[in-house]
Amino acid sequence: MPSFKAMRSFVAAAKYRNFTRAAEALCVTQAAISRQIRDLELYLNTELFIRTGREVRLTASGTALFDAAQLSLTNIFNATERIRRESNDKRTLTLCCSPAFSTMWLAHRMKEFFSANPDLDLNVITTQHFLAMEPGVTPDIFITKVFDLRPGFERIPLFHEVVYPVCTPAYLQEHPEVRTMEGLRESVLLDLNPYGRSQLSEQVDWNVWFSFQNVDVQIPASHSPQYFSTNDYSLLTQMALDDQGVALGWDHLIGHLLEQGKLVRPVAEQLDLKDAVQYLLIDEKKADDPACRRLKEWLIAQFA
Repeated sequence: MPSFKAMRSFVAAAKYRNFTRAAEALCVTQAAISRQIRDLELYLNTELFIRTGREVRLTASGTALFDAAQLSLTNIFNATERIRRESNDKRTLTLCCSPAFSTMWLAHRMKEFFSANPDLDLNVITTQHFLAMEPGVTPDIFITKVFDLRPGFERIPLFHEVVYPVCTPAYLQEHPEVRTMEGLRESVLLDLNPYGRSQLSEQVDWNVWFSFQNVDVQIPASHSPQYFSTNDYSLLTQMALDDQGVALGWDHLIGHLLEQGKLVRPVAEQLDLKDAVQYLLIDEKKADDPACRRLKEWLIAQFA
């Protein structure tokens, strides 16, 4: 294996594309960086950089090494930071949830949590694949629909999902026809597609939603509205906020936007998915840990 010092010098040089700047970042001399890079190239028997004046750029071999080395150094840094934090007075808890839940539900509530718990740090990991977690990731608490995720976790139901159309007040004023189901059906619909979302929620797209409302979804081709589809729920919500159409809103994710008046419900109809329950899963071994219990009780209280 090459020396750790040589790999660190190489990553810095590759990042800044300049040996002098790399030396400044690592608080060493430019000659030291050059020597480490030269030794590494001799060890590998290949050139890693193409020198062009003061700037350097990676060769194909250098690019391959940089991709692996940068990731490895990042993983080492993250691991040492976790260990360092665990050795101080603060506790770091790990919460795992979906990307949409972290962005649209958790983010704007974190200030309240930290104000009430100044001695706790929170590490949030998001995933769309709860059944295929990366090795080494051991969350204390999950927020997920996958209740049989793994043995040894206590399951607490939080809420069932409720889905209804949403748009901005401005869009509703410009398109008053969306106040009716027929007008809504023929409007610009922002749709959620199922790609990669099988472990996140019931697949409710506009066709499913209209079917549950007993509305014929067959629209004449001459009246076919503009259509947009993505599996990124945050993107759909942002497009709705930008007056670009009507999206389906999951109540627990966009309820605060309704309260703020940024979004409105053009129709009263909604879909109550009684069987689509989101759970809080907590490691049974940590259920009585005071720090974990505080996070658990805070999360439960948000849905009380």
